[in-house]
Amino acid sequence: MSELRPGRSFVSAQQVAELAGVSRSAVSRTFTDGASVSETTRKKVLEAAEQLGYHVNHLARSLIHENSGIVCLIGADINTPYHSRLLDAITRRLQAINRVAMVINTSGDSDSVEAALRQTLNYRANATVVLSGTPPASLINTCINSGQHVILINRDDHLDGPESITVDNGVAAREAFHMLHRAGCRRIAVVSSQAGTPSLVARERGFQLAANEAGLDVSVTRAGPTGYGAGFEAGRLLLSGSERPEAAFCVTDLLACGFMDAARVEFGMNVPEDLCVVGFDDIEQASWASYQLTTFRQPIAQIAEHITTLLEREDPASVSGGRACFHAAPVWRRTVRPK
Repeated sequence: MSELRPGRSFVSAQQVAELAGVSRSAVSRTFTDGASVSETTRKKVLEAAEQLGYHVNHLARSLIHENSGIVCLIGADINTPYHSRLLDAITRRLQAINRVAMVINTSGDSDSVEAALRQTLNYRANATVVLSGTPPASLINTCINSGQHVILINRDDHLDGPESITVDNGVAAREAFHMLHRAGCRRIAVVSSQAGTPSLVARERGFQLAANEAGLDVSVTRAGPTGYGAGFEAGRLLLSGSERPEAAFCVTDLLACGFMDAARVEFGMNVPEDLCVVGFDDIEQASWASYQLTTFRQPIAQIAEHITTLLEREDPASVSGGRACFHAAPVWRRTVRPK
């Protein structure tokens, strides 16, 4: 029997076979569901495997059958509250259906997303879920042609092949305008970021269209990346002028938290008496006592459930190119004055 050198290599099936005194194929049958093997042989193999610390190489076995069970999750800004919650929900659901999640963190720019998608091909991933970023259509088609199931979240383009999951950002933004308009607000600002992602742009446009229909003109302020700091800076810029806005629609909750803190700390304003604010995402911080932010809840649980439903379809090609759109529900708290 060959000696196992601890810490130097994985235990092989051949080593288990030698210790158990059986053939290599007997070890394989022991760890294959439904395979025929005597109880005596099974007992010998399991005891040897336990002694050596042997684990089946599912990756190698799955590659033989062209079914790795790997689902790649590609995203940028995964440290933000919204994306971390989305990752948590998706990975939990994937584990429940015996899939292995491989998270690839990108900066969100086209080159890094393209490099990440190419990695999924190298690992023979069954599926790729693009949480953020804008991979080119040509590369997405390469993944599909290589047998991958591709799911895109919050992309507004119409590509043949991948599934698309979106949230009704524009509809929710229109509702946000009417919340503020009914509260008597007429000078309203939109606080966004320089990210320019499809979901953020849809919120900006939806709000502006609703305002225009009501005879109001609203401008968009983009003070930096999507985060607390950009919201704070937007607050400093907008509230230092002679005509302060009476309200702000912040396209994410992190922007809203920064904007509110700038209003209170830098200018001594009270929310909602002096300034009404509506956010988007319903991150954990939105419900904290210091914010109590009125916002729109991203349907994270529904998105995660829908992803696993798509992945469990026996024939992904039968739903190729499908689109699903979920509703972002309003969550009323204390940053908008009563009607």
